[in-house]
Amino acid sequence: MIAGRYTLDREVGRGGMGAVWLGRDEVLGRQVAVKRIGLAPGASDADLHRAEREAKLAARLNHPHVVAVFDLVDEGDQQWLVMEYVEGTNLSGLLRDRGRLTPDQAAPLLGQAADALAAAHAAGIVHRDVKPSNMLVTDEGHLKLSDFGIARAEADPSLTQTGLLTGSPAYLAPEVASGSTATDRSDVWSLGASLYHALSGHPPYEVKDNVLGALYRIVHEDPPRLDDAGWLAPLLEHTMTHDPAERWPMHRVRDFLAAGPGSAETAVLPRAGSGETQRLSVLPPVSTGVAPVVTPAAAAAATGGRAERPRRAGPVLAAALALVAIAAVTGLAFVLGNDRATEQPATAAPGSGGSASGSPEASPSGSPSGSPSPTAQPRPTAASMTAFVDQYIPLAASDPESAFAMLTPAFQQASGGLDGYLGFWGTVRRAEVLDVSADPAAGTVSYVYRRQTEAGGGPVEESVTLQLQQQSDGSYLIAGDLS
Repeated sequence: MIAGRYTLDREVGRGGMGAVWLGRDEVLGRQVAVKRIGLAPGASDADLHRAEREAKLAARLNHPHVVAVFDLVDEGDQQWLVMEYVEGTNLSGLLRDRGRLTPDQAAPLLGQAADALAAAHAAGIVHRDVKPSNMLVTDEGHLKLSDFGIARAEADPSLTQTGLLTGSPAYLAPEVASGSTATDRSDVWSLGASLYHALSGHPPYEVKDNVLGALYRIVHEDPPRLDDAGWLAPLLEHTMTHDPAERWPMHRVRDFLAAGPGSAETAVLPRAGSGETQRLSVLPPVSTGVAPVVTPAAAAAATGGRAERPRRAGPVLAAALALVAIAAVTGLAFVLGNDRATEQPATAAPGSGGSASGSPEASPSGSPSGSPSPTAQPRPTAASMTAFVDQYIPLAASDPESAFAMLTPAFQQASGGLDGYLGFWGTVRRAEVLDVSADPAAGTVSYVYRRQTEAGGGPVEESVTLQLQQQSDGSYLIAGDLS
């Protein structure tokens, strides 16, 4: 029993901000979703602040297409966010199960998301993590936007002060990918990218092999287009365009979707009342069962398969040179979430360090094809440091002998040499990072991860802080475990 009124049934989801449980409000007699925040003692301040932000911002939005937040309670040393329970799946899962949608099927769903975002923008709130996995869909086709964990009120600079990169890379607006602060027009791009995913069956940018390469393409290449977008083609043109000033405001996106196929010829039409939910008959019911209410992330940061994982701390590079400089040695990770197709191991060991993977199959030497070489050593950034850790963890789980080379000689010796290192990593079968952040000034990366060993038994969660040492070429080595 939590706060004397909420009982927990079972865990239905997990992301960078914590676990999500199906629960029951015994006072009001209704099902609720309960998100546990701050799983790691001594390492939960950022999560707690994010939870409070989500509660306060979501509470400002009393909207039929926004997951309602009912309560934020403290129980012992844990904090719990009590939300509306939505039974069904998310748009990402629906697309995985059913394949791409037709324009007439996609429009009612994305129209509901646009309606929610238009209300948020009118209230001065930028969501900053708009993606299919944060769009919950019931079997009846009703959509609710979730996970305001990294949303920001226009008057609240708290996130930008920390230098966080917020958003999921496949859906990230170019200005955010190049280091600028997200605005309401950044949400417009992300909704357009989500629409692209719905119509094509895949995200507009492939990021699993090389996240930094994807960011380079987002910033420098023309946005991708679909030949078969039908009457929604103009919407893609006016949402996924590089200049934020040329993007339609969200209320115009909403009105275009609500107006239907005729909107392609009539440009902006008055909003069609509440017709968006009545038009959902074009999308046959989907048998999904119970799915997580929140698909965070990430992220704010699980590896592969994590609902757009919890984003990793750290600004994205502001220019191509910086992108390439880091790309030469590492991929990129995020404080809140990547939509991934498959789950990627992520592990950490006492005395050896560990992390989360933002680019599951990227190698430490991967870089955007054809990009120029940097002329000076890049300065340490939270993005590059968390990206290093993102690569290290899956490598340590799958190929510990290669990962051992990512330790400084002194720390290799302190870890008991290769035999001592293999004594731990050689037993790890699977792992997942739950959250990660970096402090470039101190050269440290802290993260929480969950591992499963070959010996079986339940998963083990642990908090780790690593000391990183930057090399002359801009790469990093693990110099110590400060946990």
